[in-house]
Amino acid sequence: MLIVGELINASRKAIGTAIEKKDEESIAKIAKDQSKAGADFIDVNAGVFVGKEPEYLEWLVKTVQTAVDEPCCIDSPDPKAIEKALAAHNGVAMINSISLEKERYDALMPIIAGTNLKVVALCMSDEGMPETTVDRMRIADKLVNGLLQNHIPIENIYVDPLVQPVSTNNNFGIEFLNAIEQIVATFEGVHTVCGLSNVSFGLPDRKFLNQTFMSMAIAKGLDGAIVNPMDKKMMANIIAAEALAGRDEYCMAYLKAYRADLFVF
Repeated sequence: MLIVGELINASRKAIGTAIEKKDEESIAKIAKDQSKAGADFIDVNAGVFVGKEPEYLEWLVKTVQTAVDEPCCIDSPDPKAIEKALAAHNGVAMINSISLEKERYDALMPIIAGTNLKVVALCMSDEGMPETTVDRMRIADKLVNGLLQNHIPIENIYVDPLVQPVSTNNNFGIEFLNAIEQIVATFEGVHTVCGLSNVSFGLPDRKFLNQTFMSMAIAKGLDGAIVNPMDKKMMANIIAAEALAGRDEYCMAYLKAYRADLFVF
């Protein structure tokens, strides 16, 4: 499971304040904490700062990469901000994300075409958020094929079928899960990823729902997640679910985590 640490996001009040003050120490600590907890990529997001996002995103990339060895997941809908952040990034970054929204697609594709970047392909179009598995597959097909035609390797594509809250539609969870299964079966070599916390929006005990949904998604083929790696229960859930899904040879990762006393119940 590829883990993208989600905590350096300007929508979180403390992070937004740290970014605005360019508090390198605070941002570096959060990056280090996520790295130590098992993050493979460190997400950086400065989206709340309209007009200053490119400057702040570039600063975040430099600050994080000074603190840790892991690459960044550059998280922005603004191609200009992504381009500026990429210019400051060392190594292979992840881009979060390209979608089928025409303006976003047309502006971002020339930046990522022919590169070795990891790319999140978000199942969103100008028609809005997909509600069914069929809707998601239609968008995923166009995104995956568009990326391949622009020389993005299949193994660098991470399709995000878009999680929506079950509190607003009881079918949203199962439609997402079915989409994961179909994407994995249809596009050999492609990866899947999501930020799944939105599934529990508006409901009590959200962490419990998120953990359960993560296990269900892993069983369907999810192999990437944008999560808080310092949530020990979630990380334990991921390790256990991968072992049960047959994605942990001889349960070595599970045994390693057990011996390191990483499991929290």
